[in-house]
Amino acid sequence: MKTTSLLLLLSTALSIPARGEVPLPDVFSDVPWQPLVKDGSLDGWKQLGGLARYDLIDGVIVGKAVPNTPNSFLTTEKYYGDFVLEYEFKVDERLNSGVQIRSNSLPDYNNGRVHGYQVEIDPDMERARLWTGGIYDEGRRGWLNDLKDNEPARKAFKPNTWNHIRVLADGPHIRTWLNGVPAADLVDAMTMSGFIGLQVHGIGRNPEKEGAEVAWRKLRIKDLGTRQWNSMTNDEDFAGWKILPGGEWKIEGGVIRGRSPASEKRHGILLSEKAYGDFTVRVQFKADAGDSGLYWRAQPVESSVSLHGFQVEIEHALETGGLYETGGRGWVVKPDPAFIEKRAKYRPGAWTDLRLVVEGRDAHVFINGVETARLEDDAKLSAEGHFGLQLHGNMDMDVSFKNLEILSQRE
Repeated sequence: MKTTSLLLLLSTALSIPARGEVPLPDVFSDVPWQPLVKDGSLDGWKQLGGLARYDLIDGVIVGKAVPNTPNSFLTTEKYYGDFVLEYEFKVDERLNSGVQIRSNSLPDYNNGRVHGYQVEIDPDMERARLWTGGIYDEGRRGWLNDLKDNEPARKAFKPNTWNHIRVLADGPHIRTWLNGVPAADLVDAMTMSGFIGLQVHGIGRNPEKEGAEVAWRKLRIKDLGTRQWNSMTNDEDFAGWKILPGGEWKIEGGVIRGRSPASEKRHGILLSEKAYGDFTVRVQFKADAGDSGLYWRAQPVESSVSLHGFQVEIEHALETGGLYETGGRGWVVKPDPAFIEKRAKYRPGAWTDLRLVVEGRDAHVFINGVETARLEDDAKLSAEGHFGLQLHGNMDMDVSFKNLEILSQRE
């Protein structure tokens, strides 16, 4: 493969390796497949990043590495949110590659650098058994879901021939299959829509990699629509919420601010009137003093704490991002403070991004894009309950929230 061009292999009758059918939920059966390459042209695509060469040859997109240029991307002009994506790829063993999904290039992010989820293509057989079909966050956080604990997927990649990938992006849940074998299974709520992009990795000045090629064919997609973030509050009043006794809540310039003195024994709660089951929410918070939290699937009780149920810990310390069960087990997942400080880059008193995904009996907490706590098949989770913003009793409290939003369900 090092001396044989992929272009010479494209005309051969090689087929993808035998694989089992990848099942799809019945709800997707009526959504038609759409080709991503139409009419023998690359209309609807554009190149971003580096200057690698892309050619369309008999329905196959061929990317060729060139020296002294950064990672290159051939991207769809259209953005996609939820979807099923399928394609076949074949790659020179000298070249790293991947397919971007839900990715973006924004002027205010690292001078427009392409960033977002990437379904990895890595033919290095020392690494491919760990990486190909996994999910990497290009230009942001690095590896999110490799395959080191998935032996069948590690063995699924076939060098020097066509491989098949299926990707299902459904809300915060992204799954991949490599040659029919389940590969990555990721829950992440950072980005809900973006373009699809075909990557040719930069090779620096390495002359041995110049001209290395990666090819894609049979790209098709089921477009399932894009979900929207909907505000759970407004800038004027607390419509849809109840203020329970204890502390004081105000809205100031779109910011919800809660304060209470140490002399207040009760936990002040701002409680959603509506109960929720499965959801994905995001909010920004700032903890200037005291111990707060975001309650979810919680139930009102007649006591000084006002609520029983789970909360994501928010405080002027480094236990933020953990999961605590009021009226139950207490701490359920207590994060490593060093992990919070270094990876999540949490700074008390600064605006911080919190995202929470709850599906069935599973829950995932993210602080500044880093997963800090997880519950899996937890029998203590009730089917539904209320959200609540907390002011802890018996301490000076000053905490603020803004941009509290919930992700819409697909119709």
